[in-house]
Amino acid sequence: MKRSKFARTVRFEPEHLQRLEQLAVDQNRSMAEILRSAIIQYLEGHQRFSASELRHLRVAEYTQVALDAIIREEHPELRDTLVLETDRRMERYHGAR
Repeated sequence: MKRSKFARTVRFEPEHLQRLEQLAVDQNRSMAEILRSAIIQYLEGHQRFSASELRHLRVAEYTQVALDAIIREEHPELRDTLVLETDRRMERYHGAR
């Protein structure tokens, strides 16, 4: 007899479990839903975006390209400073390096 679903036990580091539990509460979803969604996204290798999300991403990219062109043309001396400040803020506010 072939089963269509399988149950597994997964162990998490305490800080990861706490973050997952908070995410479930914030999204009013069960832990199982959060985990299944994360696994599916990981296995698919990409997140599918809605048309609205893609439009926002496109506008953001366009804005970045346009500003970079303006800065390169009109204020090239500021570009390196702006890139360094962007990197600093990305790390400070978003944990990105």
